[in-house]
Amino acid sequence: QVQLVESGGGLVQPGGSLSLSCEVSGGTFDINIMGWFRQAPGKEREFVAHMITSGATLYADAVKGRFTIYRENAQKITLQMNNVKPEDAGVYYCHVEVGRWRDDYWGQGTQVFVSS
Repeated sequence: QVQLVESGGGLVQPGGSLSLSCEVSGGTFDINIMGWFRQAPGKEREFVAHMITSGATLYADAVKGRFTIYRENAQKITLQMNNVKPEDAGVYYCHVEVGRWRDDYWGQGTQVFVSS
């Protein structure tokens, strides 16, 4: 059973940096996509960034140039958040798509607070 373990998150000042990590456990899987979504209070969950098997990345316009997603190993990714803005606050969810059937899995979410 695929499990996602998220770490990082917490309080960051505007303009500061924070990193979020997500590790897949529960076996060996063919991971097609690993990435992050976020949800601010009162808003819908939105795409942040992801990396596909080839290493290609995609970012939401709102975070492009400030966030970087990279793969630490076959089953762990990190989202480096720089120049954080108040609108970056919310719950960040790790997402993976695995296998030939493209099964989706989600982490439990980790909170990011942005405040001075």
